[in-house]
Amino acid sequence: MPLPILRQIGIKSLKSVEHVVLFIISVATVFAIGEEIMHMFEIRTVELADLLLLFIYLEVLAMVVNYLESGKLPIRMPIYIAIVALARYLILDMKGMDDWRILAISVSTIVLACTVIVIRWGQLKLPYPKNKDLDH
Repeated sequence: MPLPILRQIGIKSLKSVEHVVLFIISVATVFAIGEEIMHMFEIRTVELADLLLLFIYLEVLAMVVNYLESGKLPIRMPIYIAIVALARYLILDMKGMDDWRILAISVSTIVLACTVIVIRWGQLKLPYPKNKDLDH
């Protein structure tokens, strides 16, 4: 087999694996959402931690959809997920944390938020040049 054909087969195989894994992530996330909703019904209350967890799941699904539609994964989306996860962690365990841990989590959240701002500023002010070879 010529090398270009092997390369095409390799690319198609990897893309197939990629789509299977994205499907698994989506199904697992929807399952986790269902479990969380069932949990809220069982205890007959909705807490802020539950809502933040649902937002994390929603962001994961949005990330998968974005990746499927554009073929790109914006680095900001995982950072958003990390910010919400840190906020949830802080809300759930704040009473049992010492001051230094609370400060570290707060500073980490601020650093991540600043990172999003810097990335967004860079995308607006310093965009990648258009690749003429890719434009058809």
